Amino acid sequence: MHTESVTTPFGRRPMTLALVRRQQATKQIRTGKTADKWKIFRDASAAMEALRIQSSSLAVLDALLSFYPENELREDAQLIVFPSNLQLSLRAHSMPGSTLRRHLAVLVEAGLIVRRDSANGKRFSRKDQAGDVEEAFGFDLSPLLLRSEELAMLAQDVIAARAAYRKAKEKLTICRRDTRKLISAAMEEGAEGNWQAIEHAYISLVGRLPRTPTAGELVDILDEMEMLKQEILNLLEINDNSGNDSSNDAHIERHIQNSKPESIPELEPSSEKEPGAKPRKTEASKEPLKTFPLSIVLKACPQVSDYAPGGSVDSWRELMSAAVVIRSMLGVSPSAYQEACEVMGPENAAVAMACILERANLINSAGAYLRDLTRRADRDEFSIGPMLMAALKANNETHLRAG
Repeated sequence: MHTESVTTPFGRRPMTLALVRRQQATKQIRTGKTADKWKIFRDASAAMEALRIQSSSLAVLDALLSFYPENELREDAQLIVFPSNLQLSLRAHSMPGSTLRRHLAVLVEAGLIVRRDSANGKRFSRKDQAGDVEEAFGFDLSPLLLRSEELAMLAQDVIAARAAYRKAKEKLTICRRDTRKLISAAMEEGAEGNWQAIEHAYISLVGRLPRTPTAGELVDILDEMEMLKQEILNLLEINDNSGNDSSNDAHIERHIQNSKPESIPELEPSSEKEPGAKPRKTEASKEPLKTFPLSIVLKACPQVSDYAPGGSVDSWRELMSAAVVIRSMLGVSPSAYQEACEVMGPENAAVAMACILERANLINSAGAYLRDLTRRADRDEFSIGPMLMAALKANNETHLRAG
């Protein structure tokens, strides 16, 4: 241990092992190392939050650095400054003595300076015959030189975090504006959907935003706002598709007319590995999943009506609207649901969501489950029929036990 590098504070100020370590660390400065004192000060200023110091403490540090005669701190130089409290107070914008002492203690605690107290606590220097400072007692600036790279990294991290915060805040402002205007447009133009519930979700989300949010709170609110916006866009797209694609309505109508609840020929398994399965078809000849009568869907999945506009499902359009709400409630990402609509068709994707809702207490991740169904459907290894019949059977057994 370098005993000459360790001195204890004068008077009633206590000594701690942390102070011992900091004083010892000043002997680890690389030989020949130099750094611009004002650049170090700027880095410390940028990283003040990370260092847990205030602007007043920085004012005192600025004053201390002004007593060091050179612009560069050097490893081979005498880095101790020894101004009196009166001189230091004047350069710290006439800071009161009690405040000055408190902020000096803060700088010591932050590891930016080290006290080198004399026997009587006075600050002074002794010079040799050549007039050079031989020994000095006061405030050692060596920790600033030792930590110059660390302070630069802290400053960069703080600057990057501020930039990310500002970017997230701007994105939230834009997303919030878009979401509000989309809801207003949908309500004013009478688009299908439970827009009052969506507006309530928007208002609740905005109400959770603090006046001065942290970075984590800002990112969380932004993620939820983007999900809400995407949900609105998906619902509007479903409305557009339902209103403009007459062949879609005709497709549903044919199934309603040609299907009977007691006759379900399309319930055969579609996987090649299952008994009775048909060979997998190529992409060009792949047949779309078949849509079942709405009455069967509602009988198998009665809970879906709770999420529809008006609390009941009377059409496929209302079923698809309810599925969008269910998707959001179960935490299924918009991209996962969009992919399911593209592969299965919007009607069958809505039926899948209704079936998942019925088994929500048994499924760990609704989003992962839907993605798996989508992949299987894309390979002709999945049919809505068995899933729907399983839900129908489960509900019938529940009703029988209840009766």
